[in-house]
Amino acid sequence: MSENFSTFPCQDSPCQGTQATSGQGGFKEAVCIDAYRVYDSCADKDCLEDTRVYFTEAGQNIIEQACNVRMKDVRIINVCLDLEPVPFQKGFYSVDMTFFFEVAFEACMSPASAPVSVCGLSVFTKKVILYGSEGNVKVFSSDFAMNEADVQNTPYNSLPRATVQVAEPIALSSKLCEVSPGCCCEPQCRIPSCICQRYGGDFVCSGVSKIVKVTIGLFTIVQIERNVQMLIPAYDFCVPDKECVTSSDNPCELFSRIDFPTDEFFPPRASELNDSTDGFGCCCKHRN
Repeated sequence: MSENFSTFPCQDSPCQGTQATSGQGGFKEAVCIDAYRVYDSCADKDCLEDTRVYFTEAGQNIIEQACNVRMKDVRIINVCLDLEPVPFQKGFYSVDMTFFFEVAFEACMSPASAPVSVCGLSVFTKKVILYGSEGNVKVFSSDFAMNEADVQNTPYNSLPRATVQVAEPIALSSKLCEVSPGCCCEPQCRIPSCICQRYGGDFVCSGVSKIVKVTIGLFTIVQIERNVQMLIPAYDFCVPDKECVTSSDNPCELFSRIDFPTDEFFPPRASELNDSTDGFGCCCKHRN
């Protein structure tokens, strides 16, 4: 978005003499900002093999009558994070993550019947240990809220903050299994009530004769951030030089400004693909 802004020429300042590599001259001043700094992070690729899928009572009735299931789609609906200091390791924290996946299936009741759509829930837990430095202060703040009493916010300790970035999961495979006698099929963790309400009831975890297991590909980046004050060079305020365009209520006029989707009618050839992939769309460095 930098092309939508213009900057004023740099003026004389106490910071003059420090030149910018962009060729715009010395920065105007040094300013202090309050921002989150990433102290540690890690990226991971997990293959969640044979993960149990849980259904509500209505969904489980469909699974009990099914002779086969096919996984159509999988998407992540929530991630619960818990941050705890690691004993005897100052500055390190364990990040416990619980992933909740919504998995969509087509259940075949008989060879000649049309498939029935059903959705279930899959749960995956993971723990990583990252460095988040130390902080032994309490933070006090007061934020104004409309139509509420302007009171002091509850103070909190300056613990770091854990975040996780998740790419769209990949549906790899699914299978319908018979439950063996004496099998313990309880979930790995308690399913929150807000997720149960999303599906209209509690999930059936025991007393079933058939279960569904799926294999999911997951890409994640976990970060530990801490709120700090940093001194950065500032050139000037960013003043937008692009005028806002008022949208028209005429749908045909809006449609006329859309470019013709040529690529949708003429898909790229194999020779036009990236050099890092082979003809099968696989990364060459992963081939044996």
